[in-house]
Amino acid sequence: MIQHPAGEHYEQLEALLRDEFAGVHPPTTVTRCVQAAHHGAIEVTGHAHPALVERIARKHLRVLATAAAERG
Repeated sequence: MIQHPAGEHYEQLEALLRDEFAGVHPPTTVTRCVQAAHHGAIEVTGHAHPALVERIARKHLRVLATAAAERG
């Protein structure tokens, strides 16, 4: 799990997304998507509200799942 200033929010988010995408993505992919979403939110908006990070990470994971299914 990643550690951020909003620590518990991100731990809960990762757990939620790991459960949601179990069987689709390994936990490490979920962690990387949450990290990327956090950094992207900081770069674009200057802050990373947990709800924004969640929306971005979930979209990343859905796109990756779609791409994997199309290759599959």
